[in-house]
Amino acid sequence: MSMYKEVRKTFQNKENKELMRERKIEWRKSRSFVRIDRPTKIDRARQLGYKAKEGFVLVRARVGKGGRKRPKFHAGRRPKRYGRVKYVPHKSARWIAEERTARKYPNLEVLNSYWVAEDGQHKWYEIILVDPFNPNIMKDKDLNWICEKQHKRRVNRGLTSAGKKSRGLRK
Repeated sequence: MSMYKEVRKTFQNKENKELMRERKIEWRKSRSFVRIDRPTKIDRARQLGYKAKEGFVLVRARVGKGGRKRPKFHAGRRPKRYGRVKYVPHKSARWIAEERTARKYPNLEVLNSYWVAEDGQHKWYEIILVDPFNPNIMKDKDLNWICEKQHKRRVNRGLTSAGKKSRGLRK
C-alpha cells in the first residue's frame, strides 16, 4: 500500500474524527479565509498539484450551507410571482469558495481546491493558490503554463476543476 493511501486511511479513524470535531469548533470562531502553512489532507493536495515549495499558498475558506433568499421586493406583487425562497445559485459551494478566495488574493491564481469538512452551517475547502510571478513557478516545467497570459483569472471563467464540473463539462 502506498504512503498516501495509508494517510487517507488514517482520516477515517475514530481518533481523527474527534480531532476534526475539535478543529471545526475552532474554525467556526475564526475568519472566513485563513492562510495555512500545511494542507490538512496532504494526499488530496498532492493529487491536485500542490508542492511544498515557494510560490504555493494554501487558504482554508468557509462557505455557508443551505438555500439562499433573494432580496425582499418593496413593490406590490402577488405571492405566486414573489420568487423569494428556493433561489438556488447555479454554482457549487466549492466554486463559490474558489471565487471568493481569488477576490481576497488578487495577485495569486487558483490552481485547485478540495473539501475538508462541514457541519450544519458551513463547509470548509482548502484552496491551492499559485503565484505566477514567482521564479520557482516560472522554472517549474509542470506549472509554468499558469504564468501565461491566457490563464489569468481562470476561476472566474469556470476553468478550474470545480467550475468545469458545475458547468457540466465533466461527467
